Amino acid sequence: MIWDKFRRSRGDESTEPAVPSVDDAASEDGEPDDDGFPEGDPEAVGEHEPWASRAAAVIPGGSSTGSKRPEALFGEGPLDETIPTHYSRARGCSLFVVDGDSELEVVDCTMALGSVAIGYADSHVTSVVVQAASLGNVGGMPNVLEVSVAERLCDFIPCAEQVRFLKSGAEAVSAAVRIARTYTARDRIVCAGYFGWHDWASGDDVAGIPAGARTDVARVPFDDVQALEDAVRGAGSSLAAIVIEPVVERLPSPEWIARARALATENGAVLIFDEMKTGFRLKPGGYGELSGVEPDVAVFGKAMANGFSIAAVVGRADVMDAARRTWISSTLAGETVGLAATHAVLDWHEKEDVCATLATVGAAMRGAVDRAVVACGLPGIKLSGLDQMWRIEFDEPNVERAFVRHALVNGALFKRGAYNFAALAHEEAIGDIEAAASAALVAIREEQHGR
Repeated sequence: MIWDKFRRSRGDESTEPAVPSVDDAASEDGEPDDDGFPEGDPEAVGEHEPWASRAAAVIPGGSSTGSKRPEALFGEGPLDETIPTHYSRARGCSLFVVDGDSELEVVDCTMALGSVAIGYADSHVTSVVVQAASLGNVGGMPNVLEVSVAERLCDFIPCAEQVRFLKSGAEAVSAAVRIARTYTARDRIVCAGYFGWHDWASGDDVAGIPAGARTDVARVPFDDVQALEDAVRGAGSSLAAIVIEPVVERLPSPEWIARARALATENGAVLIFDEMKTGFRLKPGGYGELSGVEPDVAVFGKAMANGFSIAAVVGRADVMDAARRTWISSTLAGETVGLAATHAVLDWHEKEDVCATLATVGAAMRGAVDRAVVACGLPGIKLSGLDQMWRIEFDEPNVERAFVRHALVNGALFKRGAYNFAALAHEEAIGDIEAAASAALVAIREEQHGR
């Protein structure tokens, strides 16, 4: 299997890594650890439960990531204290979640909101990250990795002639918009999709944003050609950029994306693709490479570094050069851990067609859930999306809430209301996914029939 070509089997050290691996790390007593991760004392792990209430007391909302808040994971309403809300470690496609005074291993179908496409704690990625950290992850000058990773990204991504690094998707797409505004000397933005939490990108229902922050931003529905044309016409000669998240639950129509490209060109504006979810998942170059429609600027992250913190703004050299005429800077933009992780992920993509395998594995995952849905016979449940990033849709919110909760305690974490993401590590977990989905659906059916 593809997984075996990179990840050394536990206890079978037949291949030598390019750099020392955490698999080789010794424990305090001099004996090698099983996988480089401390197993921990289960009693110590669960000693101060419940974690949800502890988190709520010190972290507004209970999590620093909005999509990982308990209500985002499990839906609104009281949460049974038997439902785990935190994990202690991760490996492959497994999370070891804190369950009372022990750990429960569950298959993670969310893969950290799509940021992990190889697998958690992959030995090749982790080994180069450990080496980078051991050599000093930041300094007073740019590290050589910043140059070499930028060069490699230009080889992988069709539209990339120059690259700027940042640490998150939100700041990277904001940087892309600033580059476009500087390049065109214009202000107006037409956008379709989700682009993070920054002021310009937030909806009207988000508090704490000055009214003027969104004055020059027009939002249009995904895949609506007429709305796109109307918004571009409304922006007139002030149009700086058309910013598109190219996949929103499904691929766009060819007409929509072709029209976006044509309108940007005709109006002297910059076409920006947000490839945070699609890059190194549908294709290394994301939807732009898949469709053959080349944006002027694109934003990558998430699967690009298998969960480590880095984002890249890439694009045509003449457009990207505008970055020198404005101010885009972050102290940790060139931090080497994220760069090293990106190097390791690019190694994977050089040796194997990772994206094709993600499609195959994703099809198997959604097929497993679909079999469970059909076998159970509950109405109002369907699967949608692409194989690499698929969704379970429920007609009834209460059924959805029950499903994700029952599935977790039966061995799988599914994403409520958003994508489940395939990873190479899921290859051996298809049966576990089907079993957890089936058990959850059976429990719901029995609850509905009062048994």
